[in-house]
Amino acid sequence: MLKAETYQVFTDTLNSLNVPYMVTGSVASIVYGEPRLTHDIDLVVLLKQSDVKNLIGSFPNSRFYVPPEEVINVELKRSSRGHFNIIDMETGFKADIYPIGKDPLQNWGIENKRAIDLNQSKLWIAPPEYVILSKLEYYREGGSQKHLIDIKNMLAISSEQVNFDILNKFVAERGLEKPWNELQIK
Repeated sequence: MLKAETYQVFTDTLNSLNVPYMVTGSVASIVYGEPRLTHDIDLVVLLKQSDVKNLIGSFPNSRFYVPPEEVINVELKRSSRGHFNIIDMETGFKADIYPIGKDPLQNWGIENKRAIDLNQSKLWIAPPEYVILSKLEYYREGGSQKHLIDIKNMLAISSEQVNFDILNKFVAERGLEKPWNELQIK
């Protein structure tokens, strides 16, 4: 089982820098669904260029791999699909950082994130609709069944937390009817 301290090194730093973020991906699906093994944390961040130096300085290079400032700035300028990693070389655990671009779903997600108190820290989790939609997109792109399994577990355990009107609206807008319907059939 993943220990919270493993990923809190990343989330606590973002909290201390006042960088808005939300946890998504496997860690978020664990919160809403069933535990499973993961080696990374996916973080959607609202990071400004003025935050980059502080971010880099908060992860000492004696312990962490952080890309150069120029690389992070290039990723921040992307309108969609910006991405970089920060790796804790002590544990091998990795944070996949996705800067918010112009994607309406990312912006909706960060506006509707949920706070969880964890080990006397605040952890910001993406809303379940965001996690489901992201996993549907990853499934459509790569076909990995783990995304459908995560969604099924989330719906089995946390369906009362899901706003299906919002979910279905984004499913239609993002052309995800086929994987969503496939999930409903299984």
